[in-house]
Amino acid sequence: MKILITGNLGYVGPGLVREIKHRYPTAEIIGYDVGYFAKYVTSPSIIPEAFADVQYYGDIRNFPAEILTDVDAVVSLAAISNDPIGNQFEEPTMAINYKANLNLAKHAKESGVRRFIFASSCSVYGAAEDTPRTEKSSLNPLTAYAKSKIKSEEELEKLVTPNFQVTCLRFATACGMSERLRLDLVLNDFVAGAVTAKKIDILSDGTPWRPLIHVLDMARAIAWAIQRNDDTGGAFLTINTGSNQWNYQVKDLAYAVNNYLPEVKVFINENAEPDKRSYRVNFDLFEKLAPFQQPQYDLQATVNHLVDGLRSIGFADQDFRNSELMRLNVIKSLLSQQVIDSNLALIT
Repeated sequence: MKILITGNLGYVGPGLVREIKHRYPTAEIIGYDVGYFAKYVTSPSIIPEAFADVQYYGDIRNFPAEILTDVDAVVSLAAISNDPIGNQFEEPTMAINYKANLNLAKHAKESGVRRFIFASSCSVYGAAEDTPRTEKSSLNPLTAYAKSKIKSEEELEKLVTPNFQVTCLRFATACGMSERLRLDLVLNDFVAGAVTAKKIDILSDGTPWRPLIHVLDMARAIAWAIQRNDDTGGAFLTINTGSNQWNYQVKDLAYAVNNYLPEVKVFINENAEPDKRSYRVNFDLFEKLAPFQQPQYDLQATVNHLVDGLRSIGFADQDFRNSELMRLNVIKSLLSQQVIDSNLALIT
């Protein structure tokens, strides 16, 4: 089996490559990534790409179709995966997350690839606090990122044939330790603050709802989708990917960290403007179709994993929100160095 992963040099990629190697030992794994975040390795061990067989570097908007020769499955992770970046760079976000992703899928289909796995998002539900959202619920995308995911899902469905299966995994909000850690994710942010400054600053009033999933459980779900048959969900499947037990209000996440590190103080911004991105999600379909691939990490285990991981690399930056473990800060740095232009394309 030959598997291509785009965007493998990001947050999800390292764990995914290891999971695929574990699940399919003889698989050949090909990585393709522009490399914006490649140098930000948060591991005391070897670089994650050591587990891939081939690594290509390039902009997904200029993807070379010849790489798809003899590929069996494509995992599409390459994206501007951050609301602050998407809000400032809406046009490039749509170009990368939607147009380039669709182009990749078309090339894959033409090249004889049989399975296409797309990393979508539960953020497509937007403001939806009344009842947990199912795959049939109405959508209310509030950001460029969420809108790009919906557009991709809609167009990918049109490409499906008996020989080209598409799985759109609507992931809950990612969290957990990774060899390329991001700290611009809610739980990761709280743990970083607790470890470095013994305090957690909640920027909102703490009431918005978020479903969460550990990054390694995301990898397990993707590995399941790689081998999914049409009789499990059909040739085109959009599926909420996470756990019903992982729907939390933001303040609950902070207090879970506080429970593990009782010396930490929690500060809530009770005067904050309401955060409209608040939604609970129903994951019954994922539990039904993938009963043996359900999330293994609960909230407390994820907090423990993050604390141990940060301590293992000697992480002590109290000003981490201004560091390059925040995706927007990396983009700003690349822009100031004139490595990329205003369309987030490499300057050659």
